[in-house]
Amino acid sequence: MDLLRFVSKNRGKVLLDGGMGTQLGERGAPMGGIACLTHPDDVLAVHRSYVQAGADILITNTLTMNRVNIDTHDLGIDVREVNIKGAELARQGIGKEGFVLGDISTTGKMMAPIGDLTEARAFEAFQEQAGYLAEGGVDGFIIETMFDLNEAVVAVKACKTAAPGLPVLASMTFETLNRGGRTMMGNSAADCARSLDQAGADMIGTNCGSLNPVEMAEIVKILVEAADKPVVVQPNAGKPRFDRGKTLFDMTPDQFVEGISICLDNGASLIGGCCGTTPAHIARMRELVPRD
Repeated sequence: MDLLRFVSKNRGKVLLDGGMGTQLGERGAPMGGIACLTHPDDVLAVHRSYVQAGADILITNTLTMNRVNIDTHDLGIDVREVNIKGAELARQGIGKEGFVLGDISTTGKMMAPIGDLTEARAFEAFQEQAGYLAEGGVDGFIIETMFDLNEAVVAVKACKTAAPGLPVLASMTFETLNRGGRTMMGNSAADCARSLDQAGADMIGTNCGSLNPVEMAEIVKILVEAADKPVVVQPNAGKPRFDRGKTLFDMTPDQFVEGISICLDNGASLIGGCCGTTPAHIARMRELVPRD
């Protein structure tokens, strides 16, 4: 069964994984995609912990492993190597019968005319990363933690060009519920849904950002009404709290599920967690939406 058919058959019961970076940090490993090369055993262990918690879909640890971001931060790693390794680790974690989404996010650069990143350069970087993730054997792509709709649209089109047969899930990050929900760049939730739909996204959604799970449920409602596509929601474990130089997320699995339940009531088809969520949060969600 392919991914889109699985989602269609199990709407409202499809469970993604939770936070990767925060889990790697607790293990003393780097919190970014570079850990796929420097600490592969830790990445694999996190993947397996989410499968054991009940996740149907794993997301590769390749969030910003595009050439623009890697070069900007002078990481000194090979784009192809890190993305293929990330795909392989996720596949090893979930097995042949599970699903793997190749994780793609922002270049970290502002697009023209605000910044100096051209649409052509962004497209090239996203297309390259998507091609390597496809080579590594992913079942689709998740473009997530995007705050600029223009960049997200470019990423969707690049994925569709790199691997036309693979589905694309595009997820935006919202900072406020005011004026119909807005990203940091001022894009409304409804505009995001319609634009991503028109760009070719097979699924749309929201993750991370400044909204708690209950607030995110309002964004879910808008997305469901604006586009006829499955909607994913991956909140953080509450709003971040800073203590002694550390970023902490305090929402318990039970508190988290209260908000997720409202997201489901509002039409979410796929649920998961972002920053601060743990295998315990995913296991609690599996109890909320048990497999048939």
